[in-house]
Amino acid sequence: MSCMKNRLGLVTLALAGLAAPAALYAQEYPVKPIRWIIPYPTGGTSDFLARIIGQKLTEAWKQPILVDNRSGANGNIGADAAAKAAGDGYTLLLVASTFTMNPAVYPNLPFDTEKDFAPVTTILWQPYLLSVHPSLPVKSVKELVGLARTRPGAIDYGSGGVGNATHIAGERFASMAGVKLNHVPYRGVGPSITALLQGEVQVLYASSVAVQPYVKSGRMRVLAVTGDKRIAQMPDVPTVSEAGVPGYIEGNWQAVLVPVKTPRTVVNRLNQELVRIIRTPEITAQIRQVGAEVIANSPDETGALIRTDLKKYSDVIKKLDIKVE
Repeated sequence: MSCMKNRLGLVTLALAGLAAPAALYAQEYPVKPIRWIIPYPTGGTSDFLARIIGQKLTEAWKQPILVDNRSGANGNIGADAAAKAAGDGYTLLLVASTFTMNPAVYPNLPFDTEKDFAPVTTILWQPYLLSVHPSLPVKSVKELVGLARTRPGAIDYGSGGVGNATHIAGERFASMAGVKLNHVPYRGVGPSITALLQGEVQVLYASSVAVQPYVKSGRMRVLAVTGDKRIAQMPDVPTVSEAGVPGYIEGNWQAVLVPVKTPRTVVNRLNQELVRIIRTPEITAQIRQVGAEVIANSPDETGALIRTDLKKYSDVIKKLDIKVE
């Protein structure tokens, strides 16, 4: 019995010795600049969030947050860079819900969406604005659907690329409304917005933060929001569901991930600080100002969201037969 107690004591000491460096590391973290990879072009919601939240992290931790835009392939280039980075807490990745669509669109990704990343927190969820060029003679979703039925395949809608969340939103709309729209993919949502402004396409799904300036100036017309409720900034604009396509809901979440080998103590420290910043009145107000809902949840809740959407969009993309050619 005495021998067993001694062995148990040695095991306990060994485990404590293993835990001590991780705890100490978390207490000291961060001691150098942190790189925050944004796998999408500048000007979108992800870039906006990284800059306003990154500034607050810099102020709190006295270490620079270096925003690194690595756009391309629907976010896969930046995600791959993050997956291959050291798991030391000095590389963050900000992804949108497109992240959970990519495995169904790109069959040979160089990383594993589930196994190569550790979730930290989900920042927000936001609907898109269904907008049209002012030259298109429609002022409601019903009018758009009616026109599309008389011109099958003749109305162009732009997206951020094949398999991008805005592409999925457009294809689901067409499928549920029983119409045929012509998809025109661009290298990011930003270029698709430019295309609509120039009249290259007539219809667009994009976040409020990206298109608000053009809506206010009258360069594009908003027909509806794609969420399950109206947004406070545009109370007179109906949802797509109430405006003519019942049950239609699409949107975009934004979440922070780190390389999978990042110590859980560091993940928790990141989560606590990010949640604190996101929930401050200043940052919450800026997020709500662009029509989004603050989430700021736990690592486990973010992991559950990712797993749920991987399954959901695998089924949706298969049904819509969306693939990279």
